[in-house]
This record gives sequence, C-alpha cells and structure tokens, in this order.
Amino acid sequence: MEFDIEENLSRLPKKPGVYLMHADDDEIIYVGKAKNLFNRVHSYFRSNKKSAKILKMVSRIAYFEYIVTDSEMEALVLESNLIKKHRPRYNTMLKDDKSYPYIRVTVNEDYPRILFTRRPKGDTRIEKKTGHRMFGPYTSSLAVRDTIELINRLFKLRTCNRKLPEDTDRMRPCLNYHIHKCSAPCKSGCITKDEYREAVEGAIDLLEGNITSVINMLQARMEEASSELRYEDALNYRNLISSVKSISVKQKITLTGSEEDRDVVALVSEGEEAVVQIFFVRDGRLNGRDHYYMSSVGGLTAGEVLESFVKQFYSGTPFIPREIMLEEDIEDREVIEEWLSSKRGTKVSILIPKRGMKERLLRLAKKNAELILNTDREKLRKNEEKTRGAARELSEILGIESADRIESYDISNISGFESVGSMVVFEKGRAKNSDYRKFRIKTVKGPNDYASMEEVLGRRFERLLKGEEKEGDSFIRIPDLILMDGGKGQVNIALKVLSRLKLDIPVAGMVKDDHHRTRGLYYDNRELPIDDHSESFHLITRVQDETHRFAIDYFRSLHNKTTLHSILDDIKGVGEKRRKALLREFGSLEKIREATLEELDKVPEMDRRSAAAVYEYFHGGDSGE
Repeated sequence: MEFDIEENLSRLPKKPGVYLMHADDDEIIYVGKAKNLFNRVHSYFRSNKKSAKILKMVSRIAYFEYIVTDSEMEALVLESNLIKKHRPRYNTMLKDDKSYPYIRVTVNEDYPRILFTRRPKGDTRIEKKTGHRMFGPYTSSLAVRDTIELINRLFKLRTCNRKLPEDTDRMRPCLNYHIHKCSAPCKSGCITKDEYREAVEGAIDLLEGNITSVINMLQARMEEASSELRYEDALNYRNLISSVKSISVKQKITLTGSEEDRDVVALVSEGEEAVVQIFFVRDGRLNGRDHYYMSSVGGLTAGEVLESFVKQFYSGTPFIPREIMLEEDIEDREVIEEWLSSKRGTKVSILIPKRGMKERLLRLAKKNAELILNTDREKLRKNEEKTRGAARELSEILGIESADRIESYDISNISGFESVGSMVVFEKGRAKNSDYRKFRIKTVKGPNDYASMEEVLGRRFERLLKGEEKEGDSFIRIPDLILMDGGKGQVNIALKVLSRLKLDIPVAGMVKDDHHRTRGLYYDNRELPIDDHSESFHLITRVQDETHRFAIDYFRSLHNKTTLHSILDDIKGVGEKRRKALLREFGSLEKIREATLEELDKVPEMDRRSAAAVYEYFHGGDSGE
C-alpha cells in the first residue's frame, strides 16, 4: 500500500519522540527528535524557509515513521542511538569514531592479568558479564601501555595467556621469569595464590590513584638496597619511583566530584566540512586536547553543528565533565544538560562564556581548530593536485578524453565458495567510497569468473539504461574509463556487455606479473607498459588494490553471516586436506580450473583418480558449468 504523506502527517501525535525519514529504497536518510512530533515533522513539508540541503532531503522522502517517547530527554537519547546505528546521509555526522583506551584487571581469574582494551563490556568500574575491574577512559593509549608495563614491572604480574592453574607446570616459565619480570605462577613453588593476589591488589591500588603506599614501598626497598651496597638495584627503585609519579600525572583518573573538570569546545567550518577542537581541563589544569571532523555541515549555523557534535560525542564518551564550554548557544541546551547530568550522576552545565579566562580559553581552542583546518586544506590541495595529475596522465597514456571517473570491477570466490562481485569508483584520482557497490551473483553456478563478471556488468549498465537510477545513486553516472582486474579475457567480457548495450566506454585491464604486482595496462588489443615511478602507475595500483580489497571484504562479510559451501567439496575424492593443498598450490579456484590433468596430479596430496575427478568436474559435460 502506497504511503500517503498528507494523511500520515495529520495522524502525527503532539508528543515528544523521534522521527525517521526514509527514501523509496527504505534507506533511512534522516533521524531527528522533537518536543512535538506534529509540529516538527509538519515543518519539513510546510515551511518554505528551508536550506538547500533540507530541500534536497525532503525531495527524497518516500515515507516517514516515528517513535513516541515519554519525555524530550528520552527522545534525545533515542535519536543519538539511532544516528549512530544508521548513520543517515543527511544528518551532520561526527566522522571520527574514536574509542578510548581502558585498563582491564581480570580479577575473576585465579591469577589475574592487567590488559589494554578499547571496548569495555560493562560500566567503567566493573564489567557486568565477567566481573573484571575496569579503569578509564584515558586519552592517551601510549600512556596506558606505559602504565601497564610499569605495573607489571612493579608487581611481577603475568602477561601470558596460559590458563591457570590448569596449565601449571605443563611448560617451562617464559623469559619474563628469568629476567625477574614475572613471579611465574605457572610454576609450582614460585608464588602462592594469596601472594599473587596481594600483588594484584597493590596494582589496583595504584590504578585507583593511591600512589603513596606504592612510593613508600619502593622508597623502603631503595633504602634497603642502598644500605646493602646494591647500588644498581637502588637506582632501579629510584627510577621506578619517578615512573610512578610520572604515570600518575599522565593517567590520573579524574574524579566525578571534582569542581574543576570542564571541556572547552570550539568550531571552525568551511563548506561541507568542520573541525571541532576540544581542550580537556582536569583539576583546573589543561591536560589534553583532541580534534574531530564533522561532515554535511553546509547551510547549518555554528550552534546547530555544535549541538550535533555534543550529542554524538558525549553519547560515546564514558567520562562527562562538570562543565562544557561552547562558543555558541544550542537550541536544546536544557534537555542536553539534563541528559548529561543523568549520565554523570551530578549536575552538568553547558556554558557560553563571553569574557574572562574562560572566553580566552575558547578563543585559543578556536585558533587551534583554524590551524588544523588550514593545514588539512593545504594537504588536501596538494593531494588533489597529485591525484588529478595522475588521472590526466592515465588518460594521455590511453589516448582518451578523460579518466576523471574510473569504475573498477572484481569477482571474488575465495577458497572455492560462491562468487560475489564488487564495483569501486575513483573520481579525479581519489577513491569515492560512497559510490562503491556490491553484487551477489544470482545466475551463475560454480566458479566462473567470466560469466560472473558478465552478470555484474550487465546488471550495472542495464539498470542505467532502464532509467532505474535515482539521484545520488552511483549508477546515474557513466564512467570515463572502466578498469578490469585482469587482462585480455576480462576486458573482452566488458566490451561484450557494452557492445550488447550499445555503450561506448573505454575499457582497460590491469595486468599483473608472476609476483601478483601491477605490470601494465591491456588496452586496444595490446599491453601498454607504464613507468612504475609515475603517478599514473601508483593510481592504477591503488585502484587494483582497492578493488580486490573491497571484493574480499564483501565476501568475508557474507562468509561471517552464513555457512558457505565450497565448490571443491562437491568433487568426489576431494576432502578438506586435498582442497587446502590444491588452493595452496594454485592460489585460486580459477587457476585450479585452468590446470591440466598432469599439473593436478603433481600435487603431493593428490593421486591420479582424485586429479581426474577434479579435471572432469571443471571440464566434463554438465559437471561444473
């Protein structure tokens, strides 16, 4: 049943909630929250005062849906989660999806370890599933690794993956035991479970910021070593004391109750891109900074971009400061403050300073954001000149008008599993990921790369000619050049499809040498050598590598979701051992298909009968085609 927008607009409730705008292919193109769903969603279809970006988005809306919530704050949380999940193209997006480092203490193990992790499974204190202790988040992964190394040196904790006590005495202690870096709980008689646990408690004490007892312990050991004339040991203890003090400054876990925790957030934008700079002030001292990129900001005010950033950034950051300082006010400030306060457990304030030290700190953050944007712009300009030059150089080598838009195709059937196809796109020498497309082979049974490629190209260009493309679809554009991942055979398949569809598009094959490295281009019935130091050669290599990577990634994503069946498993006399041997020897299913009976028989794991069965499968009657 067709969706009637006018009718559904009239049914909207005047309650808080989240709305999701869909395109005609069901893609979620925008997610928003509203205090009043009726008024907010109506505004998209009624008001004429809309930016070009919103007008374009509205033109693509085929239908919408909504979720009613009990409060505006609940709508805010739901909106944040849905944006993160669906990443709609018309939402302003935080491009950096950074995860923060943590330290995990595996206290549920008999002999716990101190581990580096970026994905806490529970909250920041105790993992709900495992009961392990978690510390963090930290801003510096290097400092976290230094902390772990220091703790292991201090308390001689194990770093191995042995399952203890089951594996006790099954293997000799590792090198760390012999160089006095591990107390070897894997060996009987070296340390008791209680002694090891005491060392772990000391490590936890240090991670909780209680460094006084650790420093006192090291101080006593240093003085003891000095009195016994063990000066080298005394020096080591002195160095450890310095390390503990240094690490405690770098990795100090900021207490929630601190009155001097604040983030200073400044923004600089240009066109569709923006840079947000954050200064982290902890205990009244500036102890870190970071910057983030925002996309799709064209036509938005600074306040609108900052609001999108605050919602996305703090939904994924476990630590919430007491104050967040912004240079511009944001529309939903009170609701966001309520949300952040609930996450933190105490009141969070969003401030817009106009004078004094706080305002100067904001100006400093903004200046840093400008420097980052200018630096990136200069890098982008230089890279663009280089990549555009590579595309021009490639068009000159082939004698074609332009190579500004390149499409490249590949078929993947790793380990003899069913095939998948991929299409990657380069514009002006740069990968355009948004235009990549994937194909599941529908009409070809078995490992036939040529037939699979013919299907992929046919589906791609038939869709264009039938007028099924829509605005924003990569199929709406006809490429200046098609690059095939292969030589003469693949090029001829592409030319066959284009000829049938009466399309005139240059096609070249990316030829590899015996070491699977790019050698040149096959074009117009001849191979063209290319200087391997030229920019055009580097462009071809990037296209070839990206085409292959994208096909492999797609195949693996399907492989992870389903149990795929290997073609070789259908051949009588070929089990897992022989299948692996054949793939190891020939490298791909296509090479196995092309092998002679004698070449198959030479594989050590094969015998004459199994070799004949493989050959017959690919070349006889109805056996494999």
